[in-house]
Amino acid sequence: MKKNSSSGTSGKTYSNDELGMYSFVDIAPDGKPLKAALVGCGDRGTGAATQFLKAGPNVSVIALVDVFPDRLATCRELLRDQFNNPVEDAHCYIGFDAYKKVMEMNDVDVVLFCTPTHFRPEQFKAAVEAGKHIFMEKPCAVDPTGIRTVIASAKIASTKGLTVITGNQRRHRRDYWEAFVQVKNGIIGEVVSSTAHWNQGAWWNKRKRPEWSDMEYCIRNWFNILWLSGDHLLDQTIHNIDIATWFMGERPAKAVGFGGRAQRLTGDIYDFFSVDYSYADNKRMLATARQIDGCDGNVSEQVYGAKGVALLNDRNDISIVDYNGNVLWKYDYASKPVKNPYDQEHIHLVESIRLNKKINQAEDLAYSTQVAILGREAAYTGKPITWDEIMASNLRYGPETYEMGPLPFYKEGEAPKPGKAPDASPM
Repeated sequence: MKKNSSSGTSGKTYSNDELGMYSFVDIAPDGKPLKAALVGCGDRGTGAATQFLKAGPNVSVIALVDVFPDRLATCRELLRDQFNNPVEDAHCYIGFDAYKKVMEMNDVDVVLFCTPTHFRPEQFKAAVEAGKHIFMEKPCAVDPTGIRTVIASAKIASTKGLTVITGNQRRHRRDYWEAFVQVKNGIIGEVVSSTAHWNQGAWWNKRKRPEWSDMEYCIRNWFNILWLSGDHLLDQTIHNIDIATWFMGERPAKAVGFGGRAQRLTGDIYDFFSVDYSYADNKRMLATARQIDGCDGNVSEQVYGAKGVALLNDRNDISIVDYNGNVLWKYDYASKPVKNPYDQEHIHLVESIRLNKKINQAEDLAYSTQVAILGREAAYTGKPITWDEIMASNLRYGPETYEMGPLPFYKEGEAPKPGKAPDASPM
């Protein structure tokens, strides 16, 4: 288990540059043409492609990849009609292995990965091996087997000098960065605990159509399918868990948790989670996630120190207070507006490549994702699981081969049941 020096206890004052804070320009600088391939043409992928096109001058999307022709066609039409970015027929690829085609295209500089999470580790590995710069949506894997692939590939990407930007948007917000600098410089003293919450109403789902195979149904309804999304503790609460992991500067020693399925209409994932993470020196982190209509909503993070608490959120209301309620610091939104982080992350991508200011966020995202996986498996099994156990686990979700057709292992509506016998546990 990695443990960094605790924030605010070194006595040193860190500058923004020393802590690795990115620039927050409104548009990336001009430079040599940058040509991208989009892998995953659904709503998030189409959004990422448009954000890449707006990031700076002289950029284009020249290849599209998906398993469904209808999704590729919709994305292609939008890029052509709204962004004057036509994509040639010869560079539109369909199929599970079609992403490999763009790795062979010498004129592709950047690959944007926006497929369901299950597929990301092998796709990321292929792009690193091909020497491409990368935008990779969060999270980066659904199981420890995939995490190890991402970590290994991230290290290779660093040796090759590749830029890897990831979709954990809060790390692309200036207000979060300036709060991190304040905490690192000791405004709340030693960090002792944190909380991470993504609690909201029910999310989207799709019912299976008679003409869809099991595989097609799972992919079209991927958010609600465990083997594809990793459950919503990963897909959404990864944002908040990533912030707690970043600010605490440590990885947990173990986790215990609970969760369940109450009202979800499709798929095989939970509606709610609560996970208690334990760290060295009796530090803790509480993560909660819920997707049930009519309940309290809370999307935020809190970082607690000996002298105060950082109150974090993406609603332009970040501040740091002491335990008497006095404001110690507040971000100045009037003089430093925060750009949409979906746009900012692609500005960071283009800027990093053109100015040779290399950013590689892949390993940070991998470890934050593993923290979420640890919590999910603790909730699924009802048992305490250690960091060493999850890092060494051979747990893998999903089929070994990919083709449209039946999936005998998938059972609609059958979510994991806590308290099962040890010999049936995935751990």
